[in-house]
Amino acid sequence: MRLLVAEDERDMNRLLVKVLEKEGYGVDTCFDGEEALYYLEHTEYDAAILDIMMPKKDGLEVLKCIRRRGNDLPVLFLTARDSISDRVKGLDAGADDYLIKPFDFEELLARIRSMTRKRSPHTSSTLTVGDLVIDTGKHTVMRGEKRIELSAREYAILEYLCMNPGIVLSREKIENHIWNYDYSGGSNVVDVYISYLRKKIDGGYQNKLIHTVWGAGWMIKEGKE
Repeated sequence: MRLLVAEDERDMNRLLVKVLEKEGYGVDTCFDGEEALYYLEHTEYDAAILDIMMPKKDGLEVLKCIRRRGNDLPVLFLTARDSISDRVKGLDAGADDYLIKPFDFEELLARIRSMTRKRSPHTSSTLTVGDLVIDTGKHTVMRGEKRIELSAREYAILEYLCMNPGIVLSREKIENHIWNYDYSGGSNVVDVYISYLRKKIDGGYQNKLIHTVWGAGWMIKEGKE
């Protein structure tokens, strides 16, 4: 998934990015509300984490603006304010969740999973394609009785494929969904990761799940190509 983090405290911003990228998220980051609004208007995200007290535009203004434009992106507010009235304002503005600083990063990750799952057609934390089972909460992957170990990036791509079974995902779409604006890898990086996944997911199995659609991209499904 691709996330936007808008937090003006630079140390906290860097820490959030480090934690989220370690979990396999693609993360774009900014430090004020105007920049956050620009990112949200020009990029498709799976969720946003907004600090309420930001310069230029605060998190409430940013959220109200995107909601007026019909954007139902899952949004989690971060704030040092812990009064009931502040929380009510955030939720009434259209926030999906609210986390008070300081917070535990495990709780943050759980809340991100929860709010994105609510907006997804996949209401369960489990994704299944054939005998492949992904637990999105624990980030575990099983094929039959075999547990498959993946890197964070491999897992992110596989999860994205499994959230769209039977749908062809282009190289550009995968890049835009998994990596951030700072990404400067080679043009074949997605091909390389798909190759890694084929070996780990399909190696030794007669029934292949990851399929190439030549000239278009890749998809995951049961059955022959």
